Order: sequence, then C-alpha cells, then structure tokens
Amino acid sequence: MSGPLLSVEGLTVRYRGGDADAAHAVDLTVARGETVALVGESGSGKSTTAHAVLGLLPPTARITGGRIRLDGADLVGLGDRGLRAVRGRRIGLVPQDPGTSLNPVHRVGAQIAEALTAHGLVRGREAHDAAVGLLERVGVPDPALRARQYPHELSGGLRQRALIAMAIAAEPDLLIADEPTSALDVIVQRRILDHLSELAAERGIGLLLVTHDLGVAAERADRIVVMAGGRVVEDGPAARIIGAPRDRRTRALVAAAPGLGGLTAVPRAPSVVPKAADGPAHARLEGVTRDYRLRGGGTLRAVDGVDLDLARGETLALVGESGSGKSTVARILLRLAEPTAGRVLFEDRDVTALRGRDLRALRRRIQVVYQNPYASLNPRMTVERIIADPLVSFGIGNRAERADRVADLAELVALPPTLLRRGPAELSGGQRQRVAIARALAPGPDLLVCDEPVSALDATVQAQILDLLAGLQERLGLTCLFISHDLAVVRRLAHRIGVMRHGRLVELGAADDVLTQPAHPYTAALLAAVPGARVPAPPEPTK
Repeated sequence: MSGPLLSVEGLTVRYRGGDADAAHAVDLTVARGETVALVGESGSGKSTTAHAVLGLLPPTARITGGRIRLDGADLVGLGDRGLRAVRGRRIGLVPQDPGTSLNPVHRVGAQIAEALTAHGLVRGREAHDAAVGLLERVGVPDPALRARQYPHELSGGLRQRALIAMAIAAEPDLLIADEPTSALDVIVQRRILDHLSELAAERGIGLLLVTHDLGVAAERADRIVVMAGGRVVEDGPAARIIGAPRDRRTRALVAAAPGLGGLTAVPRAPSVVPKAADGPAHARLEGVTRDYRLRGGGTLRAVDGVDLDLARGETLALVGESGSGKSTVARILLRLAEPTAGRVLFEDRDVTALRGRDLRALRRRIQVVYQNPYASLNPRMTVERIIADPLVSFGIGNRAERADRVADLAELVALPPTLLRRGPAELSGGQRQRVAIARALAPGPDLLVCDEPVSALDATVQAQILDLLAGLQERLGLTCLFISHDLAVVRRLAHRIGVMRHGRLVELGAADDVLTQPAHPYTAALLAAVPGARVPAPPEPTK
C-alpha cells in the first residue's frame, strides 16, 4: 500500500524571540483524493503549519525539528530553488484574501499565465489561451473578457475563482486552501467549495483546507485535525470530531461554532425591538438609488430604490451575496457615497446634502466598524493613539480627559491596559477588532454600522465579539446596522433582517420570520447554503 501524499512528522517551528513553539511536534497526513480540514483558534498554529509545508515561513521563523514529506521526498532540506520548483508545480496555494493576493496593476489572465510560464509549461499566446481555459474550468462566466480585466473589476467570488485557477494551473498533486471562503457570502462560498471538492475527486488532488469555520469543515472534510497552542489535540473522521469531540478544546470550538445543526441551534437575539425603539425612526432611507458609470459607457445600478428604516435601539441586519448592494447602502447611510436618487434622513432630518460642519457633526453620531481590523488600523500608531484619534479629530476633551476616556473604552471592550502601548501587528485578530470597536465608540455615537465585523475571526473569538456587541448595544442604547453574509451570525444578533439581491431589498421582517419562514425564493436559497446546516447538532458541552 502506498504512503500518504503529504506526511508531516513531528514538525516544530519557533519564531525569533518567542518563548514557545508556534507549532510543536505536529503530525499530519493527507492522502491523494482526501480532504483534510485543519482547524483551531487564532494563534493555534494552523497557518504556521500550512506555511511550513509551502516553505513560506517568514524570515523570523525557523523549523527546529521534524520532517515534511511530499510523496516520500523530504521538503525541509530543500533550498529556495528546490522549493520554488515544488510550489505551484507540486503544491498549489489558494490564499485567504483575493483582494491582496492578486497584483492590482496586472490583468487577471496575465497573472494566471505567469503560473504556467514560471514552470516552463507553456509560452506566449498559448499561455494566454491556457489562462482563459483555466478561468472557464473554474466556472468564471465570459472567461475571455475576465482574463482582460484587472482584479478590482471582479467581485470577491470571481477573484477567488481566479486564485483557484492560478493554484491549479500547473496541475499540482496537493492543494492548500487557506481560509479560501471566509470573506464570501454563503452562495458563492458553496460554489467555490463545490469546485474544490470536484477537483479533488476528479484529479485525485489532496486538499488541505485551513479554516476557522467548523460548518465548512464538517460538510467538506473527510478528516478534521484540531490544533490548539501549537499542538494537534485531536485528529479523526469529521463526523466523529463534530459529533463526539474528545478534547476539551475541540468541545469549546464546536460549542462556539455558529450554524452547526442548522440556524435553530444558534442562540437567538430578542425578536422584539427594544422599547426605546418606539417612535420615529432613528435613521431612514427613502427610495435610495446608486448608479456607477462604467468605463466605455453605460451604468451599473448598485442600489435600486431601497426604502429602509432603523428603529432606535434595534439591530437591523442586511444580508445578501457579493454585489447585492448591502455595503453600498451602508456607505450611503454613512454619507461616504452619494445617492443618485432618493434621500437619507436622520431623526426625521434630511441629511442627504449636508456639507462641511453639519456633515462632520453627523459623522460624530454615526460610526463604523469595518471587516478587516488589520487593514483599518494605522500600523504606525499604538492602540492608545488609535482609540484617541477620533477624540483629537473631533476636539473632544484635553489630553488628560482623552487618556481617561481611552482607558474607559479599553475596559468597556475588555481590552487589557497592557495592550495600549502595543501596535496592531502585536495583537490577535480578536484584540484588533476590539480596538476597532473602541475607536468607533470613542466620539459617543448613537448609531453604529458594522460591515462584516467578524467574518475573518475564528468561531470562539467571533462569539466573544458578538457577545461584546450585544452587551454594548444594551448598555449604551446603540442602534446598529449590521452587514453580514453569515446568517448564523445574523440570527445571534439581529432583531430584523433585510435581504438584498441585485441592488433591491427583496425581503424585510422580524429575524425569526425571515430565517424560519422566508417569503422570497432567494432568501430560501441563502438559508439552504448555510455551511453546517445539514450536520447533526453537536452535543451540549459538558461542565
């Protein structure tokens, strides 16, 4: 019987200056045609392990022990030249963020063709034709047109398909997918994962799926390997890991995973808007439309006649697939984009045309928490300065008062005072998002826009941030517009849900009604695509 395609034996990795191993004595195998999910919290060592297999560890990290074998050949002893021959040709990578993984100044087709020419497989016009064929193979519509476009002209789902095309261009034996769908809506996510599964089955590719989404792991993996503290704490068939986890850390991950067992298993937010919400709407959009001009002529209608109101003290969630218009609606409410038609009202005052001092005063009352805290925090500032920055910008308090306010905000979001002197790069993903929330709360807003604030976080940290947001809303009486593609997250937090498709609001109602009795076929399709919904509900955690 032949051995595994990939065999990691006793892998140990340490970062310079670290007092503990980032990965310690890790054992892992992937057979041909097998899908193995590598799961764990942020900092568990799963990405370090994947990067070690690819030979892509940063200069500050080194392998201090163990072996990595591909078809029996040891990769640890290979130099840079040997690893370059393996990467792409024998091992393909689908990275997490298509927005930063594609070169913004090169056409998509040229970047895919480069994956072929770099290994001397094809040249010239043949490479371009092969790139178009690869785009067609991964399900990109009108591939010849898309090959001529730049990354920013494609949706998130199409960019991710382009990365898959690049990863499989040289027909590798092993594919490592590092959080390939964490920023995608459930329908696009399902299409991407379906395609990865088909590739593994058709060509016998081994697939190592690095993910924080246990719903994805439960549905897609043959085996699940759980990491914690740099070590493998559990390894077994997916059904057994989810249904009967043995290690306490696995049980904690399963308990925190939203959506396993269906949305009815998710803790539910109150379905009734708080009493404080009675009366006039806190904010309202009336007939809002937004058109964008396209290069070469024509227009794209991103938002089409949306009517929406936010009651004071409620959380209204907007859901829909990539390109549905939900983030554009949020930008119009924030006055970061101008509507082509319609108007924006705040406390029954038309604020659509506000400028100068009046617009600045409005922005103090409406703040935003973005999806990627690492990208939205200034890497040159300390945490203390980041949180204080809105106070300085709006001229709130003197230096001593601002320092007190920063300390209070850090305590409010459960951020240890010892972190205030650190930079964003020294924090975990959950800690960075807490900093982003503290910064948004600094000027004392009463309306918070949260644009996919937990999609890049693992299940445990995600649950902590959602609990934090729910607690802050109750304590501070905040109104919240919550943008998300994750319906399990939405059920946990939202009082009402609006469903968007092709720029239109196709359904709006109480969260319970929308999630259990959808009135629109598209809503039903979104619910059917939730990862983990068909997996049996996990057991109650033992105390």
